[in-house]
Amino acid sequence: MIEHTEPEPSRPLRSWIRTSPGTHIWLLIIAVTSLIVVIAPDRVEHVLLHRNSSNIHQLVQYPVRALVSSAFWIENPSSLALYAVLFEVFHATVERWLGTLRWLVIVATAHIVATLASQKVLSMAIQDHRAPHSMTHVVDIGVSYGIAASVGVLTYRLPGPWRWLYLAGAVAFFGAPLFTGGTFTDLGHAISLAVGLLAWPLTLHPHPRTASA
Repeated sequence: MIEHTEPEPSRPLRSWIRTSPGTHIWLLIIAVTSLIVVIAPDRVEHVLLHRNSSNIHQLVQYPVRALVSSAFWIENPSSLALYAVLFEVFHATVERWLGTLRWLVIVATAHIVATLASQKVLSMAIQDHRAPHSMTHVVDIGVSYGIAASVGVLTYRLPGPWRWLYLAGAVAFFGAPLFTGGTFTDLGHAISLAVGLLAWPLTLHPHPRTASA
């Protein structure tokens, strides 16, 4: 487990990064892979995105690689700034609150469970001819499942009525697409949110430094 150091009031930015190292290492890797996508020729970009995808084909052929590598790429590099904001708001907050190990367990579990479950549903839809066979090679990469999990577990960080208002908003945001023709990705988001909410036992004893703050 990565050790969390005490905050440095005179250096708030450095303190924020040092107390949420996992979030910022992850974000740095995504920045690097996004840069690769930007500078790569179109044909190379196509190959990179598909080989690092967690679609049905890759999960069958290379399950471990697909699950791991898909967490470090985003399909549209222009979205990097948005993801950076979401990482700071949700991932960094949860990591500082619960510690790196528990945060990592939650987001990794959500990423794996949501990916496998949503791709299984997609596979069944293909077998029943409700989805085209080409969907076995669909690009399925990104970090949104982990973000949805952090959104879910952060519910338990909020006090009183704000918790229920926040929860209602999160459920509406991730749940509504399922009732309006949602995709397998929408299903994955809803599952990830549920994983975050089910991680309540991990929030009972927050990180000592945060608890004493």
